[in-house]
Amino acid sequence: MSRASSRALKHPPVTAPSEPAGAPSDFPAAFPELAVAIDSQRRRGRGAQSNASGRYEAEARVAFDDGWQSLEELPPFKTTVAVDTSRKVITRNESPDIGFDRSINPYRGCEHGCVYCFARPTHAYLGLSPGLDFESKLFVKPEAPALLEKELAAPGYEPRMIAIGTNTDPYQPIERERKIMRGILEVLERAGHPVGIVTKSALVTRDIDILSRMAKRNLAKVGISVTSLDPKLARTMEPRASTPSKRLEALKQLSDAGIPTTVMVAPVIPALNDSEMERILDAAAHAGVKEASYILLRLPLEVRDLFREWLMANYPDRYRHVFTLIRDMRGGRDYDAKWGERMKGTGPMAWTIGRRFEIACDRLGLNKRRAKLTTDHFARPKPDGAQLSLF
Repeated sequence: MSRASSRALKHPPVTAPSEPAGAPSDFPAAFPELAVAIDSQRRRGRGAQSNASGRYEAEARVAFDDGWQSLEELPPFKTTVAVDTSRKVITRNESPDIGFDRSINPYRGCEHGCVYCFARPTHAYLGLSPGLDFESKLFVKPEAPALLEKELAAPGYEPRMIAIGTNTDPYQPIERERKIMRGILEVLERAGHPVGIVTKSALVTRDIDILSRMAKRNLAKVGISVTSLDPKLARTMEPRASTPSKRLEALKQLSDAGIPTTVMVAPVIPALNDSEMERILDAAAHAGVKEASYILLRLPLEVRDLFREWLMANYPDRYRHVFTLIRDMRGGRDYDAKWGERMKGTGPMAWTIGRRFEIACDRLGLNKRRAKLTTDHFARPKPDGAQLSLF
């Protein structure tokens, strides 16, 4: 007989592996989550290596072997889905360095499992881990289309572009059966409301029929993130996102349908994928893309330790080099959240990446013209049973 055991600790012990060659002196202290590292077979197909408790929890629960080898019999992480009962669906922001002031997230958590995802820390607000919980414990908003229609119908609502996919991916795997994103697009099309979409999934091509109709009225554009053209690196770093070739094919299909498309080289990770920037832009341009952008790797809150752990597990020989370059671009720190600098970084290395991007875009004819969406077609939805206007 065997049994699973756990222990609640206010300060879980750190069990760091022996320091690899070339690792920095702060290596053991940098990995408190190793106390809750998950066996590779249990997290197969996932991005994070561990499942440390959220930062707001008073206690941390740590699995330990009680001598019955019970840890070996624990089941693998499986995706579970719960309903998010939020009463509003449009989220507002006042960030001065992004081009939108409102967004929609049909899902909380993301099964794509991108290890670098800067949305991971949001799972801590739910009492869950930004690690494996973020990519296996998902929350859906089935009422999102109805809530959106209600908010658009409000007398004081003023239309501006709604961004979708800026936090978690609206076309992650469960969208295939839930179709919440498609329902949102149907509402936006009826209301003549502009939308900008960001995704890593080729599933976006399912909605080409709606998006192409909206694009004819300057109501829609789509950005697809292509982090690497190396299938092995992409699968390791973004285990359940579409392959690089599928993303490029999706860009081509969208472009051929007359939908304005953007390739996003995001995130740029020095000494890991930065050397691919020109090739990604070239491949996207050949797919018909007219616009491009890039974002430097961001490591806020728990993402820093999750990325460190992933890097040590998969590319230990590059650990020192990657973080040395990151700190060179972040004022000596692992991350700097300063507005205006958090997306691009500072210093010689950041300047070099920026110039390479500009030169490549100029050579390929990218960003010569940018698609501009309009609010001219907006028609406030009419509540069921509302009296129609005489004029």
